[in-house]
Amino acid sequence: MTPVVEKLGAAVDDWVQAHEAQLIAARRHLHAHPELAYAEVETTSFLEQRLREAGLSPQRLPSGTGLVVEVGEGPGPTVVLRGDIDALPLPDLKDVPYASTREGVCHACGHDVHTTVVLGVALALAAVDGLPGRVRCIFQPAEETVPGGATEVLAAGVLDGATRAFALHCDPSVPVGQVGLRTGAITAACDGIDVTLTGPGGHTARPHLTVDLVDALGRLITELPGLLSRQVDPRAGMSLVWGAVDAGVAANAIPQRGMLRGTVRVLDRDAWQGAEEVIRSLVAKVAAATGAAVEVDYVRGVPPVVNDPRSVALLRSAALETVGAEGVVLSPQSMGGEDFGWYADRLPIALARLGTHGGGEPLDLHRGTFDVDERAIAVGVRLLARAALHALVTDAGSPAGVGAPPPGRTGRHASGDTAGRRADEESHRG
Repeated sequence: MTPVVEKLGAAVDDWVQAHEAQLIAARRHLHAHPELAYAEVETTSFLEQRLREAGLSPQRLPSGTGLVVEVGEGPGPTVVLRGDIDALPLPDLKDVPYASTREGVCHACGHDVHTTVVLGVALALAAVDGLPGRVRCIFQPAEETVPGGATEVLAAGVLDGATRAFALHCDPSVPVGQVGLRTGAITAACDGIDVTLTGPGGHTARPHLTVDLVDALGRLITELPGLLSRQVDPRAGMSLVWGAVDAGVAANAIPQRGMLRGTVRVLDRDAWQGAEEVIRSLVAKVAAATGAAVEVDYVRGVPPVVNDPRSVALLRSAALETVGAEGVVLSPQSMGGEDFGWYADRLPIALARLGTHGGGEPLDLHRGTFDVDERAIAVGVRLLARAALHALVTDAGSPAGVGAPPPGRTGRHASGDTAGRRADEESHRG
């Protein structure tokens, strides 16, 4: 640990200890007033007010919700910290004083915690002197949409000039006081696929005289995942899982139309780039054998979050100082989606898992019962603040977007297709 990190890290620790109650109150306010993607108006105003009270100058993102604010004015690198601010269209089923006041909307994915953590880092670092660079805090809207609010952050140039970016995500399977880390892919790319088959219909007594759409759907359901496993390197971690099927209403009538809906998840960024082409080809081949006409609606979602090795090393140093060696655990790969992966199109990134389980049965994400042990907030603030400090010291003199990469890093991932937002396709993410 360098003297700068040691000194400023200790100051952050002192600030967090003195302001933990206020941080918890801020989280409870956010939890009680959740807002959906691109409608985070009150959330943005609440954060804006808190930041301005600390003497900072937050700027709204072009979408009208979300903020970016820089802490520090001196020369040196710029490090990004990201917190997502949107909620989910789910009812809050908890009996707590800070339960959602908005019917059918709640923070069931921990974004209220992520936001509070990044807010705490901004306020804590604003209270110290001698920051060796700048920390750019992004309060990002619409993480729960497809392809995610991150694409607007990139398009607006908010990451320009920065050397690397960090984020964290609540993990109810990890005890509070622990931090999960992983190098490489920690979350999967997640795309949506809708397949529609059509035919003339007919009587179930004479399937040979028509196109049996139910049989055709069954073939796609059972054959496509297996065929896919023989077209893609198994190390890519690509999977196709169907979640919905619909066809017909009568037992003795072959329908004229049938539909399948599912998700495609991939751990490898390069394999994700070619997933749509491979799957469209396989669907066409299977459907051709049945005689059914086929239409495929393939929605590019979010890329995998691939953690940069050097950025993970910086997070590990911060975690060791925050929770000790016994508090740092290996995070398993998740097949869930997270739009923080888009940030890797511009600079090295790393996502950490923040333990939020305080005892009893784990309260899983994306459920109306989800809640956290609020001691995790202080852990998160100390972790991200120290990660930023380590990165500022390490990246001094590094070009923007490079961030002192480890040996063997030769370039960034190619950008993916960021076509039209599909907020109603959140179920593809999970």
